[in-house]
Amino acid sequence: MARARQERAEITRQAILDGAAIAFDDCGFEGTSLSDVVRHAGVTKGALYFHFPSKQALARTLMDEQFRVAENVPAIENPGLQTIIDLSHRMAHGLRTDVRVRAGIRLVIEVGSFTSPDPTPYDAWIDTCRTCLTPAQQNGDIHPSLDVGALSALLVAAFTGIQVTSHVRTRREDLHHRVTDLWNFLLPTIVPTDRMARFHPTGTPHSHGAAVN
Repeated sequence: MARARQERAEITRQAILDGAAIAFDDCGFEGTSLSDVVRHAGVTKGALYFHFPSKQALARTLMDEQFRVAENVPAIENPGLQTIIDLSHRMAHGLRTDVRVRAGIRLVIEVGSFTSPDPTPYDAWIDTCRTCLTPAQQNGDIHPSLDVGALSALLVAAFTGIQVTSHVRTRREDLHHRVTDLWNFLLPTIVPTDRMARFHPTGTPHSHGAAVN
């Protein structure tokens, strides 16, 4: 019985997150009420408050959802530059197809950048990039004179701007193309000429849907 209750509770929690993602994606943080979340989720307000004490708590949980895209990166045996290229396309895919990722990113930009500035999500992505680019540099795939930390910060900032611009101009229909442009322009600058053929700026085939390897 206890296990059944736990399973029902988790189903309800996921429904609330799905409903909140739809509402936040449509209307943003300020434009969304808990009544909107309840309506989209198909639950009672009591159920919502049982799992989430406030709209802020819901938003924080969804802001963390974006990191599902990179959740398997720590388990990759030999992460490198292609890992980050693929991850950028994986995030582009998530923004185009997953309302939770889309809502989380909107909240990071809207709330975490302006209403209540919080560098944590940006720092987390920078750390993920650095984790992959440091061994890439050690293996000779990135020029030894480059500051990997600065490069990681540049990549996160560039992707953030690219996806916002793509959203405004094409509702992210061209996002994979714009991410590919980023890598086509950047790779000749950071990769030694004799290593260029190793990397695919369009991402490897699995990066547009499956997990990053």
